[in-house]
Amino acid sequence: MSAAVICTDLAKTFKGGVEAVAPTSLTFAAGQTTALVGPSGCGKSTLLRMIAGLERPSAGQITIGGHPPEETLRKANLSVAFQDPSLLPWRSVRKNIELALDLARRPKKADDIDQLIRLVGLDGFAETRPAELSGGMRQRAAIARALSTKPDLLLLDEPFGAVDELTRQQLANDLPGIWEARGATTILVTHSVSEAVMLSDRIIVLSPRPARIVEDIAVDLPRPRSSDQARRPEFGTFVDQVFAALASGMAETLPKAAQ
Repeated sequence: MSAAVICTDLAKTFKGGVEAVAPTSLTFAAGQTTALVGPSGCGKSTLLRMIAGLERPSAGQITIGGHPPEETLRKANLSVAFQDPSLLPWRSVRKNIELALDLARRPKKADDIDQLIRLVGLDGFAETRPAELSGGMRQRAAIARALSTKPDLLLLDEPFGAVDELTRQQLANDLPGIWEARGATTILVTHSVSEAVMLSDRIIVLSPRPARIVEDIAVDLPRPRSSDQARRPEFGTFVDQVFAALASGMAETLPKAAQ
């Protein structure tokens, strides 16, 4: 079951007075995939970490399906996948997935794990250790681990950022259908505009730090999406819209003398 995420007047200021996220109110609809896009260092990952319960907000509140993030995390109803897959090197793909289920106190059903490994394109590599896998294969294993607990909320922080461009495109083609089929509400942080358009139902464009919403864009392109679709004019229209919003956000933060 997916869960709506509601952020009300959410803000974050770090020690020393660095304001990372300006007061923001935002709702992520249940079952929807939303991309957060903005300049480097703008506060995207900080926002994601607050939603995950890994960073405490300075002000405001977050609810996930009506519950605070800490409760959702404690019940293993949310999963996070970072740019670094962080697989345990001494464990096989299967054992890394099983560890997530152990920590969540969920049953380990061999058939379910086999199906998940097959879905992410790692059939035949269940007993392989991370050092023997390519970067893209390790990221597939990390996504499988994140999905194994059947979370209501899936948070992805630059999940394809550490792989080469060809592998990145392949992952962007192959994996969204898997998490969408499982019904999780998904929030994705990415620096890639085309990736945001490819993967999401909605794109939140953020300003330079402190992050605030510049534009909220509904991506109504049909699914499933593919690299072929990315070459069509309607796809390019969304890419242009996001770039224009990014430029607008940058311009608003520049001193008037520099504009």
